[in-house]
Parts: sequence; structure tokens; C-alpha cells
Amino acid sequence: MRYFIADAFAEHPFGGNTAGVVLAEDGTFPDAGVMQSIAAELRYSETAFVRQESNTTWHLRYFTPTGEVELCGHATVATFALLHQLGLAEGKCLCKTKAGLLNVVVGEHVMLQTATPDIIHTLTTEETADAYRALNLSPLSPTLSNLRPQVVSTGLPDIMLPLPSVATLNTLRPDMGAIAALTAHLGAVSLHPFALGNDSHTAHVRDFAPSCGIPEESATGTANASLTHYLHTHSLLTLGAECSFLQGEAMGRPSVVYTHLAPDGNVWVGGPAFIVAEGVLRI
Repeated sequence: MRYFIADAFAEHPFGGNTAGVVLAEDGTFPDAGVMQSIAAELRYSETAFVRQESNTTWHLRYFTPTGEVELCGHATVATFALLHQLGLAEGKCLCKTKAGLLNVVVGEHVMLQTATPDIIHTLTTEETADAYRALNLSPLSPTLSNLRPQVVSTGLPDIMLPLPSVATLNTLRPDMGAIAALTAHLGAVSLHPFALGNDSHTAHVRDFAPSCGIPEESATGTANASLTHYLHTHSLLTLGAECSFLQGEAMGRPSVVYTHLAPDGNVWVGGPAFIVAEGVLRI
């Protein structure tokens, strides 16, 4: 099997968020245990396994170093950017995932329609205090316009946590054990703190998912799609909005995740990707 290494949501190679992509060129996935072992061996936050079902339909499965997840935005962008480079995908495509069947538009950028946005849970006062304490912030830290932290999903549930400033975001001291406990309690994949900035970006963000073996991620497609929906429900974005989220600054891998809030309320997320390496799995 051929595998590739791709930097998604990057404006240049060696930026953005790196994903592994493995082509199931015989049309069948390896055993799940084998896919898990490959993901653990490659050690990226997610590795996507892809097989073709028709000229325009592709089936993807996603594995972190510790387990399978239903959907991964940056690995999907990486996969379709690779398929485009190989001459296998162009224009409108379908992506079959455990989160559902997603529309993808493939070109210079890859844009994918996420699952139907859903506000799953508004954190209680106690849960909110736990979320801020997990970042070593005071439970009484001021938020933005009375925004309440919420668990939001566009395929994967993530905790949206407003912060008062970009400076606060960039100097966080996350407690990974506390974040793991909080995300487990709320049934979420990650804690996704954000701060609205006075620049060209909709917001600056960070993302912590220690329960998935990802202490911090430099670009997170589904979480930023969820943030787009969250900001819309709090009247900070209007339908039709084009957004950009700056992530990965604290990791030295600045990434820009683009989203589009469609007139029907659905969210599209994507960006460019660079293929930086390839090889052969001899198994």
C-alpha cells in the first residue's frame, strides 16, 4: 500500500496540520487492527484510509494513534488534495464517512460540507468553571458578550470556549489530565478555546484533544466548522459569511482554516494542502 504525508490548511509546505493518507488501491480496506497499527506507526494526529467506490465517490476511515474517529477535517482535505494531484478527483465529489455522506468540492482548495450543525449541550456553571480551570484560568474569567461555553458538533462534538483576548489564548497553560476528564465527562473530542481578534481573521483558536492522543492540534477542520455555527447562533456571523481561523501559532505551525456559512445554515470547511512525502507500506 502506498502512503503519503500531507500538510493541510497550510499556505506553504511544513506548515498547517500534518496527516497520513493511505490508499487502498485494491478497493478494500485492511483489517481495522492493521489500520490502527499503521496510524500508531505514522504517529500523526490522524491518518486517513481511502478507497474508491465510484468515479466521484470515495470512502474514508480515520484513525488517531489510539483509535478510530468518525470524521477528521484536515485529513479529509489532505486526502482529496492528494487525489486531485494524482488526477483521480476533480470538481464535485462525495465522501463516505462514519459521520455520514459529505459533499466535497475539489480544486486548488478542497472544501467539504460538514455534517448538520448541532448544539449538543450548554455547559453548566460548574462545568464552565472546570473548563477554565483546565486551562489554568480563573473560573470567573470574563468571556465575550455573555457567551456560554457549549458542546457543538459538525460531525464530531467539541467544546467551544470563549476567551477574552488573543494574548490570553497564546499564553494558556493547559492541564491535559483535566482536559481529558472534562472532554470525557461531556462526551466531546476536544476543548476548543477561541478569541476574537482585531485583524483579518474571524478568530484565533487552539485545540486540545489529549483523550485522542493529541495534546494540541495545529489545524482542526471540524472544530472550526463547529465554531462557525456557534458564532452564528450567537449572532456574531450572518448566513453567507466567509471565515478564516488562525490556529497553530503556539506550536510554530501557523495554519489558516477557511469556512463558509452557506445560506441554508450548513457549514463548509477547507483550504489547501501540500503533499510533502510518499512511501510504501511493506505489510
